[in-house]
Formats: sequence, C-alpha cells, structure tokens
Amino acid sequence: MVRSVVVKLGGSVLRDVEAIGEAAGWVKRMAEKGVGVVVVVSAMKGVTDELQKTARNLSSNPDPELMAEILSMGERTSARLFALALREHGVNAMFIEPASRLWPIIAEGDPLNAEPIYEETRRRAVESIIPLLDANVTPVICGFLGVTRDGKVVTLGRGGSDTTAVLLGSCLGSEEIVLVKDVPGVMSGDPDQVGDAEVIDVLDFREAQALIKGGAKIIHTKALKYLGKGLKLRIASLKELVTGGGTVIEGYERELEVSVDSTRVGMITVVGDGAKMTEILNVITERLSEHGVRILASASEENSVILYVEEAEGLARKLHATLIGNGAGKAISIYGGLSMITVSGRMLETSPGVIYRIVRPLAEAGINVYGLLTISSSIKVFVSKAETERASKLIKGALEEVRA
Repeated sequence: MVRSVVVKLGGSVLRDVEAIGEAAGWVKRMAEKGVGVVVVVSAMKGVTDELQKTARNLSSNPDPELMAEILSMGERTSARLFALALREHGVNAMFIEPASRLWPIIAEGDPLNAEPIYEETRRRAVESIIPLLDANVTPVICGFLGVTRDGKVVTLGRGGSDTTAVLLGSCLGSEEIVLVKDVPGVMSGDPDQVGDAEVIDVLDFREAQALIKGGAKIIHTKALKYLGKGLKLRIASLKELVTGGGTVIEGYERELEVSVDSTRVGMITVVGDGAKMTEILNVITERLSEHGVRILASASEENSVILYVEEAEGLARKLHATLIGNGAGKAISIYGGLSMITVSGRMLETSPGVIYRIVRPLAEAGINVYGLLTISSSIKVFVSKAETERASKLIKGALEEVRA
C-alpha cells in the first residue's frame, strides 16, 4: 500500500486561480515523490454562506434534507474545479462526490449536523480509496458531506471539512493530515487582539483541546476526536504547506476510561468579598506553590472559591494566617480525606447524559459527591477516600453502555 497524506484545502485557499494552481503544484510534487495524496476540499470562500442566504430568503423554514442537498453544491463544485486544476498539472485526478459509487463517508442523524459511522466509513475508505492511490490516482473528495445508509446527502456540521480530513486520515492510516487554512498555524494569541502573536510549532493534543474550549478557532472538536494513535496533524497556510511549516498537534484522545488518582485530596473553601476574589485566588496559588502543593482542580463563585489540592500537613493554619490575617478573606475551611476519579475520552462530547450516568449510581448507593467539574474532555469527581473503590466500580459499570 502506498504511503498517503490527507490534505484539506479550505475555502479561503481556493479563493482564486493562482492559489488553486499553487495548491495543485504541491500535490503534483508530492505525487512525484511517490506519496499518495487524498485531497479534501471545502466550498470556495463565501459560496456556502450565499447558498444558505438564498435558501433562507426563499423559505423561512426549509426542509433540512433539501437544505443539506443545497449546501452540498459548494463542495461538489470545488471538487470538480480542483480535479480540473490537477489534471492541468499532469496529475491523474478523480473527483469523488456523494453520488459516486466510491463515496466513503457514511453518516447518520441530523441532516445538517450528522455523525459519521466510523467502522462503515473505514471499510468503504479502505475498499475505494486505497486502490486509487495504489493506481497513482489522486482522489479529490468533497469535505463537509456524508451520505446516509439509504443514500441521502447530509452535512457534518460546523468544521465539517476538517472532520472529513481527519476521519479519512484515521481510516486510511495516513502518515500526515494537513489542514490548509488562511493562517500560518496555531497562534500564541488572537492576532486581532495580540500584536506580537507567534506561530506555535508544536501543541500537545490536550493543549489544543483546552485552547479550543476557550474559543480558539483551531479545529472543531468533532474533527479532533478522530485523531488517533500514530496520526500526525498539521495546521498551516498555503505558504507553510509548501515549506513544511505550520503547527503540529501531537497525541490523541483515548477511548472512554475511568482512572483514580492515588493522591489524598483536600477541598479548600474560602469565602470573602467578591471584589477581592482574584486577590484571594492569587494568594492561595502562591502559597500552595511555595509549599509544593499541587492543585488538581478549582471552581469559583462571586463570593467563594474552592480548590481541590494534595493534602499537606498544617495547610489550614498557613492559609488562614495569610488570608484571614491580612483581611483578604473572611473564612476558610479544609475538608480532607477525599480522592479524585477522572472520566475522560473522546466519546464524552458526543454521548448525551454522561454526567447523569456518573452521578445516578453514586446517589443510589448513598455515596456523597464533594465536587464534580468538567475540564476539557474530562469529568473529575471527588468522593470520600473510603468510597473510592466502590465509586469507581459503579462509574465504570454505568459507562459500559456508552462504550458499547
């Protein structure tokens, strides 16, 4: 089987003839090196918005299935145009759209935000795409789109073309997935807000996930969940695509798992003037750092802050002297003897009711929950140290249905 790379070309990249030609030239050079390139294309810039606007002007409540068909025309046009550009560069290219017998992406659910069916998509991708690569044919595949088992066109929702690219890269076991956008990579800050923002060369999967949760428009989490072991994801502009630059995202989200931290946990609660909560939090973190105490999680309200930390001898006395003694806080309490159970994995965001599944069996068993926080793609549950083993078994049992 030939080595493969999946490259997604965003709408802004396909903005004009010159940019399309430059991208086609890169594909040709990769093909000449013996690398099979799977091209995923978005609609040209502004096309999807225009299609949606026109449809909404014609109907205040368009049928979702028909709307998916209408929106699909942007990617279908892009696939044909880029295949044409590749052929002009001497590349044996074939466009693949939902109506094609070689179409690989099978999905189900909301016609405008469907979920890919991974195993069926993988089977079809292996059967249809790999033989093309082995025959030196470059497939140009419509991003953003899927087809139901009964042949209806659906869209994959926001960031759908990124989802298509990462999904295909996973199914094909590609060496690299490159998402070509109108930015040189993931920036250290929003260039519109930070004047000296720089491109980050490498990001850990969880770092990228945290930035996305915070509003950074890197890649949609729906796409990121298909990034598996051994896959390399690069985000770059057309210029970086040619030079090999951009940002590489390393690591991947594991399947749903339940783990128990061996650390004895203390829950610190501080109440005080809401106007001073930032000061209080700063003082606490400074003191904990001075004493080498690790913060596991935190939560805050207008007049209080809660931190879950490693238990340490004399911690209450030291924090009280600092916070209450100088008037920063009104009162402090520390509840010890807790443990932390973490539920994490790529299925959390696409499995409704996970939190309910976690807390229900604990409540039924009379196990008190001293804290429950969702952080990135994980859920942290704090229970009594004495109840740790029983609680973790109950949670694992409750989540078996999600894994299935």
